[in-house]
Amino acid sequence: MNDLTQLIGLAPVKARIAQVTALLAVDSARRDLGLAGTPPGLHMSFTGNPGTGKTTVALEMAGILHRLGYSRKGHLVSVTRDDLVGQYIGHTAPKTREVLKRAMGGVLFIDEAYYLYRPENERDYGQEAIEILLQVMENQREDLVVILAGYKDRMDRFFESNPGLSSRIAHHIDFPDYSGEELSRIADLMLDRMGYTFDEGARVAFGRYIERRATQPHFANARSVRNALDRARLRHASRVFPKLAGADRDLLVTLRAEDILASRVFDDDSAGGPDA
Repeated sequence: MNDLTQLIGLAPVKARIAQVTALLAVDSARRDLGLAGTPPGLHMSFTGNPGTGKTTVALEMAGILHRLGYSRKGHLVSVTRDDLVGQYIGHTAPKTREVLKRAMGGVLFIDEAYYLYRPENERDYGQEAIEILLQVMENQREDLVVILAGYKDRMDRFFESNPGLSSRIAHHIDFPDYSGEELSRIADLMLDRMGYTFDEGARVAFGRYIERRATQPHFANARSVRNALDRARLRHASRVFPKLAGADRDLLVTLRAEDILASRVFDDDSAGGPDA
């Protein structure tokens, strides 16, 4: 029914989405037989650290809803606060309504949704966007599914401060961090798509890289893996460039341990970070 089985890890997320999918399939079968009932609530909250697949699953969810007849278009519109909230009086409502108009018939994914609410700033217009969103989530719920996403602790506080939003969310799904083994598998998948591969030394080195990087600041799961691979490709290119005239396929596609171990993550005094 969906492609979530192809994703690495995320077992509890897959299980919950499978339950939602089953609910929709049963509801559809009931409707076909003329059985009365209230349509299931579909608005969702995705919580978890960066790089744990929230946007990817939201995109898959949009496809599931379309295939089961619960959305007209099956598209995903992904936005943040800046797409919804204006800078002056009268600016927020048209911005928010334009985004909602684009999302109708599909899924609206609001990342870092807690930034919509800034009670410390009396002149902030985020509350106006929230009020418009609440109206649409209630009155047009059969033509739009809203997914709010962000860090779990911040989303919990956001819902506590906005009980109207929380009451409209039918499914709260928490995304766990990936294990080291899962991140290694994700790296292999990314490399395959890039047209590269690890030799055995690079594979061992990258496992060590993940162990270290996961304990350092700003670690972002699969996102950090992708960034690390991009930097390894830069080092690989610098290594290969002087030999380019006589390069064979193996030289051009194989990352070696030295391409990984040159990272600042392996410096004992390194603080790590997104550019490590």
